[in-house]
Amino acid sequence: MPSLTFVLPHWLYWSGLIVFPLLAMYMARRPAAAEARRGYSLPLGYMILVTGGIIGLHRFYLKSLLGLVYLPIFLAILFANAQQRDARADYSDAANLVKVAEDTLAREKPRLEQAESGLAELRANVDATEEGSLSRRSAERKLERAEKGIATSRDRIARSEEDLAKAAPVAQSASDRRTLWNSTAFYAFMLILALLLFDAIRLPALKRKAEEKVAREAESEVEMAIELFEEEEVKDDIRHVSTGWTGAIDRLSLYTGEFVSYWAVIAVFVYYYEVIARYVFNSPTNWAHEGMFLMFGMQYLISGAYAMLCESHVRVDVLYAPMSRRRKALVDILTSVFFFIFAGVLLATGWIFAFQATAVHEISFTEWAIAYWPFKWAIVIGGVLLILQGISKLTQDFRVLFSNAQEA
Repeated sequence: MPSLTFVLPHWLYWSGLIVFPLLAMYMARRPAAAEARRGYSLPLGYMILVTGGIIGLHRFYLKSLLGLVYLPIFLAILFANAQQRDARADYSDAANLVKVAEDTLAREKPRLEQAESGLAELRANVDATEEGSLSRRSAERKLERAEKGIATSRDRIARSEEDLAKAAPVAQSASDRRTLWNSTAFYAFMLILALLLFDAIRLPALKRKAEEKVAREAESEVEMAIELFEEEEVKDDIRHVSTGWTGAIDRLSLYTGEFVSYWAVIAVFVYYYEVIARYVFNSPTNWAHEGMFLMFGMQYLISGAYAMLCESHVRVDVLYAPMSRRRKALVDILTSVFFFIFAGVLLATGWIFAFQATAVHEISFTEWAIAYWPFKWAIVIGGVLLILQGISKLTQDFRVLFSNAQEA
């Protein structure tokens, strides 16, 4: 299988985080009825073919069960790559033993020959010296060391020859298996590419066929879907937006929360690419995981004001829920001091972190080497949005408190 060497450019990462949510927000605001009449989208079909065609998602999008043809081929690629990884691990272990054994033999055999050739001379030196003399004891020690060295070399050579005899066939077998499964994965991938090319040419015809099938369905189903969509629209988060000048802050929190929510869709595509790169092409990336957890960190920070607007933060509802509206407002006013302490500390700390990271142009320690300072400015943005939303909430609580007091 060919390997993938693509590394996401920094400019594409940041532009994707900005442009994609804007397009998604625009698409989400198109009328539901127009969408129902519009039918299938050919550009969307091609996008699905490019991003998910390897498992036949474009066929499923166009309601064609022939997409199931892709699944066994894709599973065959995954299985072949798994077998290839196992064979590569076996080959690596066996090849290492073979190399160690060959190096030992190359080192010990000349050493043994040299030691054996000098053994006769050492014995002659022992015989030539006088019994019990210092010269004889010295010659005997030299002979003893030489004999021990010869025995050690012979033992190492024997063990190395045994290891070589065992490991060499294993290495050859693992190499053959790796070649076999690599070829299997490659040809299966080529088959998927051929099917994708065929479907890319036929996609307009598949779109027309799918639309004809939908047209034959009962119109009541389409009307029911539109009614359900409209009912969901009534439950939209816009109901949390207040009137007056606080409504501007609420809308800012609403739109920033909606904006960063679409980053989760980006993560789907990125992790899909990572899975395909890792398990199909054996080319894991070092930027996909880092880029996504940094993105989710910014999403968590920036969406805090949206969560506060929609009352999604955790409360002790056992005590809070039964209260009247005026008592809830009073409790919120009294506890807001803790909120503003938290938000203020978040803002101040974030400002210090962001300023320091910008001053030294802090970057990540991975090979991707993306700048960290934009992510740390997200702490500041999140803190500002939280404080603004807190001011809006506090103002609305005072409105409720005073309005109920005047009514009373």
